[in-house]
Amino acid sequence: MISKIQITPAEFRVAAVIVAMAMSSQAAEFSLESARDAEEAGWAQMDKILDRIQPPVFPDHSVGIADFGGVGDGETDNRKAIAKAIDSVSQKGGKIVFPEGDYFVDGPIHLKSNIHLHLEKGSRIFFSSKAESYLPAVKVRWEGTMCYNYSPLIYGNGLKNIAITGEGVIDGNAVKWSKTWRNKQKPDKAVLRQMGNDTIPDEQRVFGNGFLDLDGDGKDDGYGDGNPHYLRPCLFEVHECENVLLEGLTLKDSPFWTIHPVFSKNIIIRNLNVRGGTLNDDGIDPDSCEDVLIEGCTVKTRDDAISIKAGRDQDAWKRPPIRNIIVRNNRLQANTNAFCIGSEMSGGVENVFVEKNVIINARFAVNFKCNLDRGGQVQRVYIRELDIESCRDNMILFTMDYHSHRGNDFPTKFNDFYISDIRCRTVEKKPFEIVGVEEAPIRRMFLSDIQIDSAGAASTLKHAKDIVADRVTIAGRVFEPEHRDPG
Repeated sequence: MISKIQITPAEFRVAAVIVAMAMSSQAAEFSLESARDAEEAGWAQMDKILDRIQPPVFPDHSVGIADFGGVGDGETDNRKAIAKAIDSVSQKGGKIVFPEGDYFVDGPIHLKSNIHLHLEKGSRIFFSSKAESYLPAVKVRWEGTMCYNYSPLIYGNGLKNIAITGEGVIDGNAVKWSKTWRNKQKPDKAVLRQMGNDTIPDEQRVFGNGFLDLDGDGKDDGYGDGNPHYLRPCLFEVHECENVLLEGLTLKDSPFWTIHPVFSKNIIIRNLNVRGGTLNDDGIDPDSCEDVLIEGCTVKTRDDAISIKAGRDQDAWKRPPIRNIIVRNNRLQANTNAFCIGSEMSGGVENVFVEKNVIINARFAVNFKCNLDRGGQVQRVYIRELDIESCRDNMILFTMDYHSHRGNDFPTKFNDFYISDIRCRTVEKKPFEIVGVEEAPIRRMFLSDIQIDSAGAASTLKHAKDIVADRVTIAGRVFEPEHRDPG
């Protein structure tokens, strides 16, 4: 579980700058000078976060999956062999090696502490599409709401020191069943969201096959309905884990979101090739985590390439936020958002650092999205050195009316955004659409050294206060936002 962090003197200075701005009631006090000072103080935190993020360490002990009966012939079910290997190696920790071959797995891989799976070049782990193989149900966070559901294809809960590395492929093999399930999942999604809204106890949110036996007596605990449900599992999801490393792999064709660490700490996601295959195929979605480094990845999805999350609506308000996230040196291509925060962000988002990324093509380059169900707060987001080829709609977008609003009125607070050193060649619609909510305007945004070569429409700023721009040009013209709310 995420823990508290001691504040260093340098971090105290950063906090003092932010508190001073928050206490300011005059828009003019957020000046060019104060914005630059706050931006510099914010970026100074990143090295301290990086110092804390360290890869897991394993004993010098290695076995081959063949030692436990694993066969890479593309037909043999390797589920039992992998489970045996994990049970054996976890006792003292070490590496399980998958040499070249196609390793079929009829069901999930459940990790244990001190396990390092290594996929050599030419190896592929691929999964079955039989839902019943992903039972019994396990605890997951599904689109921001806790429940018991089919197991993710690779899953861990309450672990320390886990890694999956190598040049191999992890293939969810999901296209043929995920599309069908997506059409069937709407009733289950509506029920789960109502449960989250009503803060029903997690153990009463039973999906999967409608059966949950946590006490081990062979009987349903009393809240399952015995019916099949259709909430799709993620490819990789871990809960309340520490010291997690994913490096070098190709991950493709997930049934749902691809990489989804939840309530976890000290995570490195490095040099991955993530390829979606169907709708809701988000690439990398850290969720209510702390101290996360995402770097050197190539992500190509239909949905969001990288999305920072912190739970949905009332279900997340008393659960941990997401904080101290570094996203750098990635290549992103998405049919929707290249980088976004939300829409599940109700537990709070803070201290996000995004730098030196290339966005090849996306509908929206950067999107902060929520609706009036969400509540929560998004603050202290630092973005610099983006190289953007093209955006089909907006370059920077704040979406306050994201779909599936259930009728509540809990506006999210957005404050302290610092975006600089951006080169964008083409925006087909509005470069900036910065539109808050009247009762909770977006506060304190600094835009600097941004060049947009061409744009199809004028930007929109509304319900946004203290927006400062310096050396921002759109099609050769200087962009000068109002420093007050244009209403």
